[in-house]
Formats: sequence, C-alpha cells, structure tokens
Amino acid sequence: MTPQEMFECLERNPVIAAVHEAAFDAALASPAEVIFYLKANLLTVAERVRAAHGAGKCIFVHIDLAEGIGKDRIGIEYLASVGVDGVISTRTQLLRQAKEHGLVAIQRFFALDSQGMESISETLESAAPDLIEIMPGVIGKAISRFAGGRIPVIAGGLIETKKEVMAALDCGAIAVSTGKKELFDI
Repeated sequence: MTPQEMFECLERNPVIAAVHEAAFDAALASPAEVIFYLKANLLTVAERVRAAHGAGKCIFVHIDLAEGIGKDRIGIEYLASVGVDGVISTRTQLLRQAKEHGLVAIQRFFALDSQGMESISETLESAAPDLIEIMPGVIGKAISRFAGGRIPVIAGGLIETKKEVMAALDCGAIAVSTGKKELFDI
C-alpha cells in the first residue's frame, strides 16, 4: 500500500476502526476500510492480516503495543513479511525502518500541553512519517466525564482562545489554567 492509496481509503471512509482483539471481528464487518490493530499478537497477527485483506480492509499494527513482536528492525521486517499495510508508533526510528520496508508509517503523538505541541513540531522537522495521529481527539469528553464528581476539574493545556476557555467551562470544568497572557483577564 502506498500513502496515496491510504489517503484514498480515508477519503471514501474517514472512520478508522481502532481495535483490540475482542473487537476485531466487528471491525471486519464494519464499513471502515482501515483497521488499526492496537494489540497485535505474534501468534495471530498473520491470520488477522489475511482476514483483513480478505474483507477488503487495510491493516496497520501499533507496534508499540504489540505482544511478542520486537520493537526493532526485526519486528518491522516480520510485520512486513506477514503483509501488514503499515505501522503505527510513537518512535521515529521504527517508522523510518517501516518506510524502508515499504510500509506506510503513522506517527502517534500525544498533544497534552504547549510543550507537547512544540515537541511534535520539532519531531516533524526531522522525521518523515506518512501520516500523524494526534491524541486526544476529544478533550471535552474527558472534562465532562470527571466534572460533577466529588473532585472539581481544572482544564489545562493548549487553551489559547476565549472560545476554548468557554468550551472547557461549558463541559463542566470549574476553572481553566493557561499560559496565554491575553486570557488572564477574562
């Protein structure tokens, strides 16, 4: 699979089924064209790749979470040999090796605060993944889940506009922490 083919899959169906073993069959039966196999297992990954391809799906293994598969060049070579379409990792070196083996490379980042955002920018200057995945995708959900409990929630990190302040408060946070001076007097 080429990065362009991946983009075309995502244009047709932008929802990726990100699953552990228990939900793998549901991913196969879904309209999603791309599967992120989050906890691949050395003993079953080849079978899961065949099943995904048989169902017309692309399959990416999150190598950082894989069980029994080395987080090294040999692990990448093994995944390439069983036919995965690509690899997901937080590790730049593993993604470079994946690309050397013709796999699509997806780098996962956690954007938790402004330092994390800067780290992403710095990494992307030297790395060349085909795609990046930025997590979390929905922070309001986390605020809502814990707000209203016995411990009050303060939302912090990446809050740079009045609209973002208000969104966090609307989700139930009692306050917002920010390093953006322009927001200190809201």
